[in-house]
Formats: sequence, C-alpha cells, structure tokens
Amino acid sequence: MHNSMVEKPRALAYVGPMNAPALKPSDRVRKPDWIRVKAPTSPGYAETRKLMRDLSLNTVCEEAACPNIGECWTKKHATVMILGDTCTRACAFCNVKTGMPRPVDPLEPEHVALAAAKMGLTHIVITSVDRDDLPDGGASQFVRVIEALRRETPSTTIEILTPDFRNKPESAVASIVDARPDVYNHNLETVPRLYPTIRPGARYYASLRLLEQVKRRDPSIFTKSGIMLGLGEERMEVHQVMDDMRSADIDFMTMGQYLQPTPKHAKVIDFVTPQAFDAYAQIARAKGFLQVASSPLTRSSYHAGDDFERMRAAREAQLARAAAS
Repeated sequence: MHNSMVEKPRALAYVGPMNAPALKPSDRVRKPDWIRVKAPTSPGYAETRKLMRDLSLNTVCEEAACPNIGECWTKKHATVMILGDTCTRACAFCNVKTGMPRPVDPLEPEHVALAAAKMGLTHIVITSVDRDDLPDGGASQFVRVIEALRRETPSTTIEILTPDFRNKPESAVASIVDARPDVYNHNLETVPRLYPTIRPGARYYASLRLLEQVKRRDPSIFTKSGIMLGLGEERMEVHQVMDDMRSADIDFMTMGQYLQPTPKHAKVIDFVTPQAFDAYAQIARAKGFLQVASSPLTRSSYHAGDDFERMRAAREAQLARAAAS
C-alpha cells in the first residue's frame, strides 16, 4: 500500500492519567508531529562521529538508531557501547545486530577514557551488548573501563547501563558495583506480560533482583531503570512496574516512546501523547522516585548528565530534611 493510501491517525483528546490517550497506527503510518526530529547536520555532530571512528568506538546512539543522536552529538554527548557491536540475543525491539561477537578489545577501556577526555565530558554513559558467550558476561570489561576513566578524567561522573548478566555468577555484578560508578542503570524495558514476545531472552524479576543487588551492596550508588511505552502495555501495568521499581529502591525512572527500527521488529501498538507521558511522570514522582524522565523522546541516556545533577541535588535535599526532622 502506498503512503498516500494510508489514513493519517487522529490524536485523541487528553483526558487525564486515568485514561492514557494514544494514537493507533496502521502498519506504515507516519509518526506524529511530536516524535519527529531534524536530521543531524551540525559541525559538532560531525566532530563527535569522527572521534568515535578514530578511536574505533561503538555507540548505542548509532547502533540503536536513537532519534536524539543529532541533538546529543551536536552537544558532544555520546553513549559508548563497549564489548563490540554484536549482541548474543535478539530482543524484538532492538536494532543492534545479533550474532557471534568478536573477542573483547583490550584497548577499549583506554580508548573510551581518551574519548571522554578529548570531548571534555563531565558525565559519561557506558553501555554494552549482551555477551552471554563470556564467563562473566563482560562485567570485567565494565570494571576496566570505569578504572580507565577514573585515571584519565577523574572529575567525570560515570553512568553505566548494563545487561542482566543472566546465568552469570553474582560476583559479576558485585565487581562492577565495587568499581563504584556513580549511576547503575539496568532497564526493565517493558511490563512483565510482554516479556515473552518483546524480551524473550530475559526475565523481568531477574532484572529487578539485579537492581536490588546493586543497592544492597552499595546504597550510595544511584540506581536507574526505564521502560518503553507503545508496545501494548496497559496503564495499570505501568503503575505496577513503578511500584516494583520502588520496592527495589530504584532512584530514577525513565519512560519513552517505542519506535520500530525496521519492519522485522515489534510493531508500534500506539503512540502515547506527551500529555500522557506527563501524567505518568506525575504518578511516578508521587511514588517517591528521586528523578523521573518521561516524554516521547526520552531514552536512557538522554540528558543523562543534567538528570544526574538533579538526582544528586534531590538526594541531598532529602538527607537534609531527614537530618532536620
């Protein structure tokens, strides 16, 4: 069917958090206005891209086809993806390629640290592909990257976004926590009901336990997690995820619109309106998160540095109130 024959969806009126509105897309519908972004053309974007190429670094910005890449790279913000560009899993939402990964690059930690120093980063986000082929799932490489960053650019705050280390020893996560990143992020991605189709290689409650383990081992580390909306989740299911996160003492929740990377990936069931994202954010804040980021274009690393500063200030204010009472 040609695009001209597809009826453009109608945005439903916002009626509040008790009825989260959405657009119902057909197979090839255009994205609503609120989800569109300009193509990257700035000099800053080109400089960031060249630096990543020169140091042979992968970024989730490119591999996951992030819609915010133009804005972030213009500001010289990038989320570095370590352990290669090939994942051992095949989640229905993810654009990163699947296959047998290459051996771990021993020079990668120093290259990441050099990139952070050259870009003058005050905050860096490090993520990775799943590496089920490695005995520790790649945890030791996270540790080496954190240590290299501390040596090369000690004032840079470090946020990591790890896989679930499923079927790996608990010492894998413990070793990363002991390296003391400032923020430990692991995304739940979606509601439990959708795991068999959207995230079949993972388990919802195993991911929750990972985040609990981080907080138990070092309560001073901020924990963070996020989900995508628009995959067919129900409003009360999203609320339950919020409650589960708070039960695990997660500090920061992110919510963003799922976008289908290619026709072979999971379809977008609905486009959640900005007003509905705002309503979800209000509910999440009421449940006690230190920081909430919720909008159609929100991604795990989007505005991560600014959000970290806000989260740190919120904790300090919370501690001050507790001391005064």
